Amino acid sequence: MTSATPRRLVYLGSPQAAVAPLRALVAAEFDIALVVSQPDRRRGRGGALAPSPVKAAAAELGLAVSDQVGDVIGVGADLGVVVAFGRLIGSDVLEAVPMVNLHFSLLPRWRGAAPVERALLAGDAETGVCLMALEAGLDTGPVHECVSTPIDDEETADELRSRLVELGTEMLVRNLVDGLGTARPQEGQSTYAAKIDPRELEIDWRRPASEIHRLVRLGAAWTTFRGRRLKVRRATGTGSAMVADVELTPGAVSTTSAGVLVGTGTGPLELVEVQPEGKPAQRARDWANGARPGPAEHFGGSGPT
Repeated sequence: MTSATPRRLVYLGSPQAAVAPLRALVAAEFDIALVVSQPDRRRGRGGALAPSPVKAAAAELGLAVSDQVGDVIGVGADLGVVVAFGRLIGSDVLEAVPMVNLHFSLLPRWRGAAPVERALLAGDAETGVCLMALEAGLDTGPVHECVSTPIDDEETADELRSRLVELGTEMLVRNLVDGLGTARPQEGQSTYAAKIDPRELEIDWRRPASEIHRLVRLGAAWTTFRGRRLKVRRATGTGSAMVADVELTPGAVSTTSAGVLVGTGTGPLELVEVQPEGKPAQRARDWANGARPGPAEHFGGSGPT
């Protein structure tokens, strides 16, 4: 790819994470010839059709939008920029328009759809964001630059993704303004970041507390209580002094003056925020004050009811 600064771009992205890079490219006065995003989908309780966050931002910015990848051919773009697009791009399009992809991992670790979530679940100490040349293979292209960052022990997937977007946006604009140099091949052992299956989000309280805590940090982990679903929005790690001398069987709930504890396979986990089915999120302590879990009650199917 040439080191000349590309001026006319096409942009392909869909979720909220892809909005900031688009706005930054516009602010840097790149000419965005076309934005391609996912088709409108039914969202919310009313089920009305709504645009993706990127499409909505593009409309606000006065940019042309399409949901057809092939439309990037013929608009005279020097380069395509891809951020969390969510669809494969065919070799015919890549041959017509060279593209770079902002990927939220330290490639080749966590190629695929859910790199942020998989890094958290694996307990990785660090992750990062890479600017790579797009190939027909899944995140296999050579990289122009990668920036690494540590993962905080309490950081959620949304919080981590927001930081990676900020780091990646700066890196993307800087590389395009300075002119893309020669990309280098990826080095190291590759791993695949499969999309999170909804079944993975159900909490098995027999698992170690550290594993459950990482699952909760994804933002949609759930269990059941009295036959109804209860999302666990936030929990603390296992280092809390509150849990030091408490023994609970997996899934058992204990409410103390300091907070709410649940037994796991390796000791209690402290709940911070939960969301009962059909209700807004609330402090775990407030939920416990209303639900008043009894000494024989357990979350999920992990104990006697």
